Amino acid sequence: QVQLGESGGGLVQAGGSLRLSCAASGSTSSWYCMGWFRQVPGKEREFVAAISWNGGSTIYADSVKGRFTISRDNNKNSVYLQMNSLKPEDTAVYYCAADRTVAIAAVKTKPMNYAYWGQGIQVTVSS
Repeated sequence: QVQLGESGGGLVQAGGSLRLSCAASGSTSSWYCMGWFRQVPGKEREFVAAISWNGGSTIYADSVKGRFTISRDNNKNSVYLQMNSLKPEDTAVYYCAADRTVAIAAVKTKPMNYAYWGQGIQVTVSS
């Protein structure tokens, strides 16, 4: 079992930046790929970014490409999402997710492929 906890959300003006952090605890000795998703009321959970266990592979949703950067520090069992040039449409609850993998370079983009989720954290971008 893995527990995930997000931090770093909040309110920011359009054009500003935020850095989300996700700390993992529990059975972290296995290989895990990590991802960030977001959700607004009434809509499905949306993929934002994912990173492989070794950090060598990353993938982004088109809507955030060039503005968001995902990274991880396995020594700290943490994954990060640096969000720059934020837009009002980035407003959502952001979720950190993890899933075991047998391939150190694997990334996953679908919510159904992740077994572990954080509780979510609100990001609000004002216009």
